[in-house]
Amino acid sequence: MRGTPTAGAALVLCAATAGLLSAQAGPVQSKSPRFASWDEMNVLAHGLLQLGQGLREHAERTRGQLSALERRLSACGSACQGAKGSTALPLFPGSRVSSGEVDPEVLHSLQTQLKAQNSRIQQLFHKVAQQQRHLEKQHLRIQSLQSQVGLLASTHLDSEVAKPARGKRLPKMAQPVDSAHNASRLHRLPRDCQELFQNGERQSGLFEIQPQGSPPFLVNCNMTSDGGWTVIQRRHDGSVDFNRPWEAYKAGFGDPQGEFWLGLEKMHSIMGDGDSRLAVQMRDWDGNTELLQFPMHLGGEDTAYSLQLTSSMAGQLGVTAVPPSGLSVPFSTWDQDHDLRGDKNCAKSLSGGWWFGTCNHSNLNGQYFRSIPQHRQERKKGIFWKTWRGRYYPLQATTILIQPIAAGAAS
Repeated sequence: MRGTPTAGAALVLCAATAGLLSAQAGPVQSKSPRFASWDEMNVLAHGLLQLGQGLREHAERTRGQLSALERRLSACGSACQGAKGSTALPLFPGSRVSSGEVDPEVLHSLQTQLKAQNSRIQQLFHKVAQQQRHLEKQHLRIQSLQSQVGLLASTHLDSEVAKPARGKRLPKMAQPVDSAHNASRLHRLPRDCQELFQNGERQSGLFEIQPQGSPPFLVNCNMTSDGGWTVIQRRHDGSVDFNRPWEAYKAGFGDPQGEFWLGLEKMHSIMGDGDSRLAVQMRDWDGNTELLQFPMHLGGEDTAYSLQLTSSMAGQLGVTAVPPSGLSVPFSTWDQDHDLRGDKNCAKSLSGGWWFGTCNHSNLNGQYFRSIPQHRQERKKGIFWKTWRGRYYPLQATTILIQPIAAGAAS
């Protein structure tokens, strides 16, 4: 029969087909990396889908070809059995073929192999279909996860943009700018709390200021009907240790939202070379309060940050003999003794740093007592102001504020 493949050619074709399907089926069964980007997952999913479709089409074509080949071989076997005197080439080396007929064992072996190959193709076809369904599910899951991620990203962005202020007043600062705008940024920051008040600010809180010749820093501003006052000290719960050396009092310490000391150098930069007002607010343990205000001038470090006071206020610090021009009282700490007592270091004998005229009239940076000690020797180290509650009464809370006085308004 012309054009009919021989049994040997059929076996070669079956073996080649099975090898091709086995080679193509291998990558389908391999697993994708556990951690991959979205793009990599999409490329992998689409590639596997295309591979599955290709395998499916190839399997269908192969099934049709093998079915046709099986029919043709069966027809050939019948024809060969009926043909006499014809010769046939052996299908396998060593196969037993007599003249004029095909060995039945050879045909049976061929049919068995064809059935086995067909079964193998069916198994591959089912695996491809199963893998394709799995990939479709994975593709849907990827789309769902991408949608969720997009929704979460959008929600997070909205919450960041629309995040409200939380109760407390935030520092009022200039917006970040590049170095080309440094000059304009300096002009946008106020010199002190009084300048903030003059610019229309009426709410007290934490602000960033920049006195002339100084880097920017944060201050607490207390806005009143008298203008803006800068808080330089606050005591109310004993959470901060005020018994510190000179450098600490110079630089400042504590929590601006709680107890703190602003720092002598910052105070001097705010007040500059002009006159200022100093306000002292005090409260005892019975809830009584006292407010003192007096004009003053603060010198620089070369003067040990001396307070220059009028005679009326010098007595509050324990100075009785004051010249008409006033008196300078330097600041003193336990490691730099500048007080007016030649026979004693007031800061070391008491506690904290202060403008000590003598050791017995005032010290608002002394040791904090949450209850009044019984012994006088211990009480004398506390926070006190002699002319109000007495030498041995430790106060419950104090606040010190400053405000520069405009030229010509000093009293």
